[in-house]
Amino acid sequence: MSSDKDAPKASTLQSYVDQATGAVQSAIGSLTGNTADQASGDNKKAKADLEHDVSHAGANIGPVSVSASGVAANDPNRQQGSWNQTVGSGKEMLGNLVGADGLKQEGIQQNREGKAQEAQGQLSDLGSGVADRAKGALGGAVAGLTGDSVEQQRRQAQHDQGKTLQRGVESEIDKQASK
Repeated sequence: MSSDKDAPKASTLQSYVDQATGAVQSAIGSLTGNTADQASGDNKKAKADLEHDVSHAGANIGPVSVSASGVAANDPNRQQGSWNQTVGSGKEMLGNLVGADGLKQEGIQQNREGKAQEAQGQLSDLGSGVADRAKGALGGAVAGLTGDSVEQQRRQAQHDQGKTLQRGVESEIDKQASK
């Protein structure tokens, strides 16, 4: 029985390769009239589509991003900015309710500053996530060529951390866009 550590991780690149292979196998099966090859190709394509979706899944739970690749600590500005938006909205609502224009304006300003602060944290995490993914992939390839398995694992962890940060930011942006 294999452990989670031995299980392959969802890979966007591998999902593209599997999608293409499945499409070709399905097309050949269709052309030759071999329904078994066609079904096998269709299944491979469907599995690749699912792996692609898993590879792109991400979420945020409090101060961390979570993805199929692991868990990564977010830039503190993301959560603090979100908190400032919440408090600012509350002040604005309370100011409207009681007719306190100063409190309302203070809330609007705090909400605006919170959005900027959250965006700053998102940009930081997105930039470091993309950089870590690239450095991890390149370093892992070099370590693989030199046979340094310890360095290869370290670089894979760096890649996974970057991917998790990137997916966490993407999920926040998707959620904000759908509001």
